[in-house]
Amino acid sequence: MAVEAGTQQDRVAGRVWTVRLDPYGSPSAGAVRLSCSRPACADQRFPGGAAAGRKAAVEHVNLHLAHIRAGGGPRGEAWCACRTADCAWHTPDPAVGPRGATRQTAGSARCGGPVVLTVYADRARRLWRIAEMCTRCAAANDCRVLDTAVPPARTTSAGADQPVEMPAATAGDGVAAVFSGHSPSPATGASSAPATAPASFPRARAAAAGGTSRRAKRWGKIAQRIIPHDLEPDVLRLELIDLGDAFRAYQQRTEPDLVLLAELHERKARAFRLWADATGDGSLRHDAHRAEKAAQTTREMHANRGGQPVGDTAGDDSPVVERLLTRQQAVHARAVLDYVRAHSPRPEAEVRLAVLMLTLRAARAGTGNVTGQDLTGWLQGDAELVLQQLVDANWLHLPGTVAEVMASRPEDPVAVTVPTLLPDQPRPFTFGKATRARISGWAQKVVGDRKIRKKKATAAARLLALYTAAHTRPDGRLGRAEDGGLHLDQAASFCALPPGQVTEHVQLLVAADWLAEADTAADRLRGQLTERVLPLGGLL
Repeated sequence: MAVEAGTQQDRVAGRVWTVRLDPYGSPSAGAVRLSCSRPACADQRFPGGAAAGRKAAVEHVNLHLAHIRAGGGPRGEAWCACRTADCAWHTPDPAVGPRGATRQTAGSARCGGPVVLTVYADRARRLWRIAEMCTRCAAANDCRVLDTAVPPARTTSAGADQPVEMPAATAGDGVAAVFSGHSPSPATGASSAPATAPASFPRARAAAAGGTSRRAKRWGKIAQRIIPHDLEPDVLRLELIDLGDAFRAYQQRTEPDLVLLAELHERKARAFRLWADATGDGSLRHDAHRAEKAAQTTREMHANRGGQPVGDTAGDDSPVVERLLTRQQAVHARAVLDYVRAHSPRPEAEVRLAVLMLTLRAARAGTGNVTGQDLTGWLQGDAELVLQQLVDANWLHLPGTVAEVMASRPEDPVAVTVPTLLPDQPRPFTFGKATRARISGWAQKVVGDRKIRKKKATAAARLLALYTAAHTRPDGRLGRAEDGGLHLDQAASFCALPPGQVTEHVQLLVAADWLAEADTAADRLRGQLTERVLPLGGLL
């Protein structure tokens, strides 16, 4: 059915109020000028500087908002104000269209959804904008939505409340979105509207017939997405609104609750999957998959760090272990150990220990800070010799001499470079900077363990402590249950020891209260971490 007079032609341009601060006078004076796009608002000048100008600008914006609300709020019959600017507010490179007008480029945001009243402030706090715009442009501009307009009543020439066909593109299940690139703007008039792609507004008609206002429905936002007021089924819309509120409430908590956070992520995954089914939006399915992974990771964090019972069975009275590494971080830690075993430039245990600790410092960018105190803590009297061996092997680059590195203090560390870990080389590790820092801190705690230091443990014994800590079960036992312990030859290879010499180093760890029990019979290293070092155990 064609659109009659008094329907789409009656739409007006969305209102825009722009308040801005600009420098005034000489730069040394520090004065600013406050200007408003409304002709009735005179410019103001503030010699006191930007702080006074910002305060006055916020008051001016609030004054306009009060007048808008007193006048009935945003108008449902208005065009999106962003359309009058050819969507240039959120389109970085508009292309030139017919007759010199700009048009949307492929993939850019388009107008659609109900009209809302929004306010936008730039990061520099020198521009504020109030606008009547569509929900899609509001989201693209990162605007704050203050109110939603009542939908305009639409009638045919006969005056009956009948379906009205409009040039639009349907977004989702029956939700019509008016696109600025396809529909006429208020400036050009309705005569240029294309006659193809008709779409109706069944939900808007139902609301008008029932006398229900859009303003009466709750609106919400979740994961930077505005929840459509007319999303159906209604129970899904309410669930999304509640979820958004629940996530914001969780962010205000003073203490984390991983169980609650995992439940929120699971609810989000289910809700976004249903939202994708209702609208056909593929990006929602992607977000649902991400929420599922977030829920799984959060549950693992809770099990590994805050709720893993000591022992083989999980009793109600069993103590819990607050672990330094999550299960996934332990996987990354073992990957670093394997890498060091295969890429150490020399076979000595002292060199391998230094390579491990320096690799953890430089794992992300190929460079890392180190001090002389770090090196002597790892290697005692061998530090200077080992550092020179790494430089001679071209495995490590120093900005100065070895002596300068050894003399460096914590307040002035030296940035060393591991060429094989630079970003232009193949990346051996996939973890992020937070995981790198956590694994490096874990290794530092193991190598610097107080009781191991008191026993004057060798570099090989410290490597063995790292290897046993990285390969434990929840109860602290070494190796996987099906393997019956750790393979003795693999442990010996990592520690740069013959298999026959592992036993004496194991006994040193028992004496240092690192292992509660241990034996090396049948080519297996069996044992259990003591209770004091269980938090350092990296779960298999």
